[in-house]
Amino acid sequence: MTKFDKGLVAPRSEVLQQHGRQPYRFAPVALGAALLIAAGVSARAADEIQVYNAEIAKVGEWTVQQHLNYAIRGRKEPGFPGGLVPNHALNGTPEFAQGITPWWEWGFYVPWAVDQSGHFYSNAAKIRTLFAIPDAENRDFFYGINFEFAYSTKKFSETRWDAEIRPIIGWRWGEKGGEYEFIVNPILDLGFGRLGTIEFAPAARLAKTIAKDFQIGIEYYSNLGTPFDFRPLRDQEHNIYGVVDFKVGIWDVDFGIGYGLTTGSDR
Repeated sequence: MTKFDKGLVAPRSEVLQQHGRQPYRFAPVALGAALLIAAGVSARAADEIQVYNAEIAKVGEWTVQQHLNYAIRGRKEPGFPGGLVPNHALNGTPEFAQGITPWWEWGFYVPWAVDQSGHFYSNAAKIRTLFAIPDAENRDFFYGINFEFAYSTKKFSETRWDAEIRPIIGWRWGEKGGEYEFIVNPILDLGFGRLGTIEFAPAARLAKTIAKDFQIGIEYYSNLGTPFDFRPLRDQEHNIYGVVDFKVGIWDVDFGIGYGLTTGSDR
């Protein structure tokens, strides 16, 4: 699958943030992308492919980002009855966020998708709130936690109300201008109601700064299933991405191509 994000930066390692100095101004636009080659058996469709890095917007500043994920060669059956068929589907997620304090940011999403037949589907909306150590982008060790709450439509989820709990833990080391970073997001996805589930979906990123505003790295995304009762390995999702992050004018561009390692993964 390919991941591609475009917008006015958001708190994730796919995007190198820029911040304005005046209250209530928009930050510069950011771009990012992700290609995927299949979709797994989760009860929810993925609208973001990202590793959060605990960076938040300046106080009073709005940021905007557009996530775009495309399945080059996906499964031809939905992950649940009536769900979105992943093959050749484009998932998009406009994301808007505002810095409230140096350690707190809130935001909302308006996810959508276009299937292989060109039909457009809305996935209603999500809100999120991120708490993080201040000035995370300049620290050797940083951490935070993000909470998301979603009202989902039938094409995207078996449950109408969903949530995500995403801890963020990261380290940077090495000389300035050539440092490495390693970030882990041990994510819990929750669905509420009769068909509700809890799924453990850890993600991680290892990247190196090559030059100013230019990074290369590897990102890992997974979905193991219900904690303490994981799916068989063949049915789990394990995806590896090669990623590159760079800057073109005011645009932050983040691009990745991924491959699934199991039959239940994006291939």
